[in-house]
Amino acid sequence: MSTDNQDVAAITDHEYLTFTLGSEEYGVDILKVQEIRGYDQVTRLPGAPDFVKGAINLRGLIVPVVDMRLKFQLSNATYDDTTVMIVLSVAGRTIGIVVDGVSDVLRLEPSQVRTVPDLGSAIDRQFLTGLGVVDERMLILLDIERLMTSEEMGLVEQAIAA
Repeated sequence: MSTDNQDVAAITDHEYLTFTLGSEEYGVDILKVQEIRGYDQVTRLPGAPDFVKGAINLRGLIVPVVDMRLKFQLSNATYDDTTVMIVLSVAGRTIGIVVDGVSDVLRLEPSQVRTVPDLGSAIDRQFLTGLGVVDERMLILLDIERLMTSEEMGLVEQAIAA
């Protein structure tokens, strides 16, 4: 068994919150999800990267908000009744991500998770933990902690601090 397969096998005993971005379905570890909210207006932060929508006041806590469609360079973001914000607890921080919609909570067995091929896409493979296969569905499983603590996302923290 290769190292990649061992990594996949080690992370599969989890439940995932699934959400959509465009026509693709993604999954994040349910243990990182704090709450799901309707999309609210955010306060724009000057000088923040485009994918940082701004910040919200969540019961007294200032929470940066990242639009995942913009982060993954998928398409222009349109906000409608199905747009939601997933509030995550990542590396001791609270971060909101904007997605097109939330689908399910799924538990994946090890046999349902595959290694990530070289996608050559806007998503760096280091931020993916695998591809989940559920019947005819394919889920892109995100390592949301690695993504949100990446150097680029460190800009979020700097923008909030400014």
